[in-house]
Amino acid sequence: MMERELFIDPITRIEGHLGVKAVVDESTKKIREAWSFGAMFRGFEVFLRGREPPDAIHLTSRVCGVCATAHANASAKANDMALGAVPKPFGVLIRNLAWAALDHIYDNPTHLSILAGPDYSGVIVSKLTPSVYDEAKRTKAEHSDVHGFSSIGDIMDALNPLQGKIYILALQMQKIARQMGVLFYGSHPHPRTLIPGGIGATVTEETLIEYSYRLTKLTAWAKFIATIWEDLANFYNSIGYERQGITYEKPNLISVGTYEDPEAYSSLGESYEEIYKNIDDAGRKRYMKPGLILDGELVTDKLTDMNVGTIELVDTSFYDEWDGLIVEKDPLGNKLVWGIPELMKYHPWNKTTIPHPQAQDWRSKYSWGAIVRFAWKGKIYPIEAGPIARMWAHAVQNGGKVKIELPQTNVLEMPQGTWDKMTLEWNIPKVRASTTIERMRARAFNFALHVEAAWNNLLAALEHAKSGSLETSRPWKKPTFSLGFGFDEAPRGAVRHWMVVENYKIKNYQIHAPTTPNLSPKDRWGYRGPYEASVLGVEITEELPSDQWTGLDIVRSIRSFDPCIACAVHMFVGNRRIEKLFTPLATI
Repeated sequence: MMERELFIDPITRIEGHLGVKAVVDESTKKIREAWSFGAMFRGFEVFLRGREPPDAIHLTSRVCGVCATAHANASAKANDMALGAVPKPFGVLIRNLAWAALDHIYDNPTHLSILAGPDYSGVIVSKLTPSVYDEAKRTKAEHSDVHGFSSIGDIMDALNPLQGKIYILALQMQKIARQMGVLFYGSHPHPRTLIPGGIGATVTEETLIEYSYRLTKLTAWAKFIATIWEDLANFYNSIGYERQGITYEKPNLISVGTYEDPEAYSSLGESYEEIYKNIDDAGRKRYMKPGLILDGELVTDKLTDMNVGTIELVDTSFYDEWDGLIVEKDPLGNKLVWGIPELMKYHPWNKTTIPHPQAQDWRSKYSWGAIVRFAWKGKIYPIEAGPIARMWAHAVQNGGKVKIELPQTNVLEMPQGTWDKMTLEWNIPKVRASTTIERMRARAFNFALHVEAAWNNLLAALEHAKSGSLETSRPWKKPTFSLGFGFDEAPRGAVRHWMVVENYKIKNYQIHAPTTPNLSPKDRWGYRGPYEASVLGVEITEELPSDQWTGLDIVRSIRSFDPCIACAVHMFVGNRRIEKLFTPLATI
C-alpha cells in the first residue's frame, strides 16, 4: 500500500493557527489516519482569576477579533446568573438585536463568501478538479430567478477572490451589518455597552428605524446567499460529494439555542440559585431551540443537562493535570458529570488551566486544543457544534424541518429576484449526518433564520418604544459566593462560559468556544473530535498526480466548520518571551 502524508500547517482563511496531518492511501485516495492541532496559545482563563466578575465581559471580548461579541454575550449571561441580575424585557430585545447583527448577520455570509467560499470558486475548481468545473458550467442553477446566475459554473466564478460578484458584495454587506450592530454596541469588534443585568445603550424609536433600514438590505442578501448555497450544495451532492467530510455516522450535536424570550429571561430571578432553577424553561423559549443530539437522537433540551454533563480533559493536549474540586453539585443538587467520581474534576467549574508547552508527539500530546466531551447515561461522547447543530436541534423539535419567512425587500443593489417575500425551508440532510457540503448549506440557511429572528425582535422592540417602555437594565449584586454559566450560539456554534465567584472575585473561569469541542484531539477512550473525524471521512478528488495534491478536500472539510483557534485555546506561559514567525502561504 502506497501512502502519502499531507501536512497542512497553517490552514489559511480561518482565524488563528490550525494544522492537519493526514496519511492518504494513494490507491483509494482515502484518508487512513489524521491529526488536527491548534498551534497557538493565550492566557484568558488564567488572568481572569482574581478580577471582579463584570471585567470578564470586556476582557473575554478580546479573546478574538472575529468572535468578540460572542464571548461578550456569553460572559454577560454568566454574569447575569452569578450576580443575580437579568435585563428588563426591552434590554433583552436590544441585546438580541445587537447580537443578531454582530456576530450572526455579519459573520455567517462572510464565511460563505470570503473565507470558505473560495474553495468552490472557479479559479480553484477549474485548476484542481477541471471535470467538476466543466460539469458545473453545463448545469443550470435551479434558483437563477432569485440570484441571477444561470449556471453553477457562473456561481463558482462569482466566488473568485477579490474579483467575483459574490465576494465583492460580501465586502459591502458586512459593512452594513457592522453599522447595524454598533447602533447598540458602540463599537466593533469589541462591544462597549454589555453589562451584567442589561445593556448600557440609549435606544429610541429612531435608532430602531435606522436598524430596520439596514436590515432590509441584509434580508435581500440572505435570500441571495441561501439560494446560491442551495444550488451549490445540490450540485456537489449530485456528483458524489454527499459523504465527504462526514463526522459521525450517528450525529453527536450540541446547540444551546439563542435569542432569549424577553418575558421569560427578564423574570428568571434575583439570585444564582433562582436563575439556575428557571434557566431550562427560559431556554426552551429561545427563538432557536436548544438541543443535545447523541447517536442521532435528541436526548435533552435542558441547558442544565448540557452544563452538568460537560467535561474537558487534557490527555493529548499541552496541559498538566490538576487536583481538587471547587464544586461537587449544581444549584439543583445534581452531582457534576452525573457523579462519575473520576470525571468530576474535569467539569468546567472545577477545571484548572495549567499549560505545559512541549514537543509535539503524535502518540501522546500534540495540540493546544483541550478535549471536550459529554457524559450521558454512563457513556462518553465527542460533540460537534456549529450551524448544522443549531438547525438540526431546531428542526427535530419542529417536525424535521425549519421554515424561514423573509419579507419583501426592494433593494436596488440586489437582483430583483430577491425583492419578493420568500419562504425558505431547511430539512435534515438525506445522509442524516454532518458533512462538508451540508455544513455549508446549513450555515447559509441559518443566516436567513437569524435575519428572521432580527425582524421578530425588531417589531417587538418598536412596540416597547412606542409605549415608552425603554428601561433596559437592573443593578447587579456582589455575592460572597456564586456560580454562573452563560450559554449562547456564536456563528460557529455553541459558546459556553463558566464562572465561580468568591468574595466578588473570579475564583475560576472557563471558556468553551465552538472550536473547542470541534478541534478536540483524540481522547483516552479512542474518540476523535469533529475535525479529525471529518478528515477521516474525506476522499481526495483532485485530478492531479499524488505528488501535486494540495489537500483541497481536507481544507474544505475543516473550513466548513469556520474554525476560530484564538477562541479555542486560552493559555499562559509565565514571563517567557514568545516569538511569532509567519511564513506566507500562497496556496489554497
